[in-house]
Amino acid sequence: MTQKKEKVRNGETRASGRPIVLCADDFGLAPGVNDAIIELIAQGTITATSVMPGQPFWPTGALVLRTVAAGRAAVGWHVTLTEQQPAFTHGRLVRFGRLPPLKALLARAWTRTLPLAAVRDELTAQLDAFEDRWGAPPAFVDGHQHVHLLPGVREVLLELLLERYSPTTFWARDTVEPIAAIRARGVGVGKAAFLSRLGRRWRTLLDHHGIARNDGFAGAHDFAAEPPFRVKFQAFLRHAGPRPLLFLHPGIPDAALAQVEQLVAARAWEYAYLKSDAVWSDLAAAGLRPAAQW
Repeated sequence: MTQKKEKVRNGETRASGRPIVLCADDFGLAPGVNDAIIELIAQGTITATSVMPGQPFWPTGALVLRTVAAGRAAVGWHVTLTEQQPAFTHGRLVRFGRLPPLKALLARAWTRTLPLAAVRDELTAQLDAFEDRWGAPPAFVDGHQHVHLLPGVREVLLELLLERYSPTTFWARDTVEPIAAIRARGVGVGKAAFLSRLGRRWRTLLDHHGIARNDGFAGAHDFAAEPPFRVKFQAFLRHAGPRPLLFLHPGIPDAALAQVEQLVAARAWEYAYLKSDAVWSDLAAAGLRPAAQW
């Protein structure tokens, strides 16, 4: 199929096609993550970013993001309930100044023993911190390590959102995919299948409340060096769905990032690919173009 061409702000020519939202997660986690995302938004590759408003690099990052993202990218809330710094520092979820490990949160969610009042306190503090620096509600909502899908968390989260906003004013990340599409891609099959199963109740709740969502989801992988990230990205673009969303984790390694997580090298690999010309060739070959909405 012949691809049309369109001009972008920097004067380069990019292939057009069906819209896909390319979302960079974890804005606010570290300066190098912020810098990478801002650069990729400016060049037109990244069209959405989800913010960790309880993290120390959100306030300064918001100042630059506001200018760069205007007219280019959707800015949403990355609900964070694991491992990082809390926004509500005296909540029952917090131990030694940190939110709980993912395994601990999962165990309490499955056994229905999460302190839901404490979850609400943390979510409220994060949403307040988002609005305080952004000056507007989030355009969408998703979750760090997909915690927005967990039993208890998902209900408290939706209750909070619907108390503040009309359901037609934001959209939410949906992780449900056909198993045939997951298997055909052949990347992160186990993880993607797990997220798809876990996300079914969340999808039902979104549809019940009339909240918009993506329809088509990709990006789950093991963050290993092989196969190269370009190969994974090409696979993610296959079987993209009617309203596709691809979640990403670009970053420039720095000391702050190394202190809070182990995905330093993987973020650098994603960043290097996403700022290259190869990403545009791969999108064009798949008949897709980056967009902030479908």
